[in-house]
Amino acid sequence: MSIVVDIIKNIRIIDILDIIIVAYIFYQFLMLVRETRAEQLIKGIIVLLIASKVSEWSKLYMIHYILKNTLTLGVVALLIVFQPELRRALEYIGRSKLFSKSIGEMIDKETEEIINELTEAISDMSKNKVGALIVLERETGLNDIIQTGVNIDSKIVSELILNIFTPKTPLHDGAIVIRKERIVAASCLLPLTNNTSLKKELGTRHRAALGMIENSDAIVIIVSEETGIISVAMNGKLKRYLDVNATKKLFKDALIEDFHRGINFKKWWIKND
Repeated sequence: MSIVVDIIKNIRIIDILDIIIVAYIFYQFLMLVRETRAEQLIKGIIVLLIASKVSEWSKLYMIHYILKNTLTLGVVALLIVFQPELRRALEYIGRSKLFSKSIGEMIDKETEEIINELTEAISDMSKNKVGALIVLERETGLNDIIQTGVNIDSKIVSELILNIFTPKTPLHDGAIVIRKERIVAASCLLPLTNNTSLKKELGTRHRAALGMIENSDAIVIIVSEETGIISVAMNGKLKRYLDVNATKKLFKDALIEDFHRGINFKKWWIKND
C-alpha cells in the first residue's frame, strides 16, 4: 500500500500530460484502422507477440527463434502492407490545423444546390437501377485519374450526370470526377482494391471505389446496376444500403469534418472567388 502511495506522490503534472497525449494518439490510431484490413493485421501481430512470449517462457527455443525473426522481418512487410493506411494517416496530419472557421460559415446556398443536384441524380439512378461511379476530389489531387478519362469541365447538374451514366452511351462506363464545383472528366479508370477478403456480392464498381479511397481522401458514390443500392466510400470505409437523405447527410458531415481539419471545402465543391 505504501508503494502505491509513494508512486502517486511522485506523479508530476507533466507525467499526466504525457499519458493523456499517448492515449490520444493511440485512440486516433485505433479510429484510423477500425473496420479496415489493417485491423485484422494488427490482431495477427498481437497473437504473434503473445505466442513469442509464451514460447520464451516455456523455453521452446526453436519456436521462439522463428517467431522472433518473423516479427523482425515483419516490420518491413508492415510498411508495405499498411502503405494505404499510412498515407491516409500522414495526409490527415498534413491537413490538420489548430484553428478553423465556425460551422455556420460552411453550408451556404451554392453548396446546398450542388448537394441537391448530386443527390437528385443519385436518387433517379437508384430508382432506375442505373450503375454509376462518382468521385469527389478533396485534398489529394486526382490528375492521374482525370487523365484516364474524357475531359468535360461542366457545371454539376443532375441531367448531365444522368445522361453520362445512361447505359450504352459513350461515357457511361467508368467514373466521373468532380473538382470544385465542376465535373472535370468522365469515363475515368479507378484503381481496384487489393483486398481479397471482400464479399463476392461487391462488384467492380465497389472494388474500384475502395481502391480509390485506399490511395486518396476522395469521396466515392456507387450506385449498383443490379440492385440500385446506394453506397458511399470515404475515410477508408464503405457505407452501403443508404437512402438519399443518408447520402445527403454524409456529404454535409464530410464538409464539417473537412472544415475541422482546416480544409477549404471550396477547393473541391465551391468555386473560389
